[in-house]
Amino acid sequence: MPTLLLVRHGRTAANATGVLAGRTPGVELDESGRAQAAALAERLAGVPLAAVVASPLERTVATARALLAVGGTSRRPRPALEEEPRLLECDYGSWTGRPLKELAREPHWAVVQGHPSAAQFPGGESLRDVQARALAAVREHDARVQAEHGADAVWVAVSHGDVIKAVLADALGQHLDSFQRVVVDPASVSVVRYTPLRPFVVRTNDTGGDLSGLVPPARRRRRRATSSDADVGGGAGR
Repeated sequence: MPTLLLVRHGRTAANATGVLAGRTPGVELDESGRAQAAALAERLAGVPLAAVVASPLERTVATARALLAVGGTSRRPRPALEEEPRLLECDYGSWTGRPLKELAREPHWAVVQGHPSAAQFPGGESLRDVQARALAAVREHDARVQAEHGADAVWVAVSHGDVIKAVLADALGQHLDSFQRVVVDPASVSVVRYTPLRPFVVRTNDTGGDLSGLVPPARRRRRRATSSDADVGGGAGR
């Protein structure tokens, strides 16, 4: 079962000033966001990456490119960047570009907060559709990575806060209405492994922890088959 790293893009000026950027073109990483992406790249320098897939917006592509600029070896170079439209930010419709403090006074804000599965942004997308397209993308890429690189492969999907929260809610077995309980900070890493029976959520919203444990173990002549069983008693780690 490959290891999926869900990476949120680094901070932008819109994040810092509380504006809902959505799919607005030209929203780049700010100075802090570039530093966050560079720091994450260093933390992942020793982790071999089989694929790096990103939402096509500027801030996600810039974050992905920062990750690809560090690490890799002559035997295992970093892969080429792949853009995936299904990892795009939610289409917030007429809410796009407006301050969050202003949007919080809109009647629909309460639906987004308390009943996200019923949230359809005015002139935009529903959060149900966001979750469905993102899950389809990560599942398909995960299966491809396993077929091409094996069950020990590590790969990255760089996306946006609400998109990653929706994927994590599914992996945690939560209804979409609970996804607002999940926190995904800029340049954070959340880790999921998909198995035939269930996903395993390995970590969430990691912004500074040691990532060396993500390095695949040395191959052995005989390997135990990938299991969907959870460890009983907590297990001893990977």
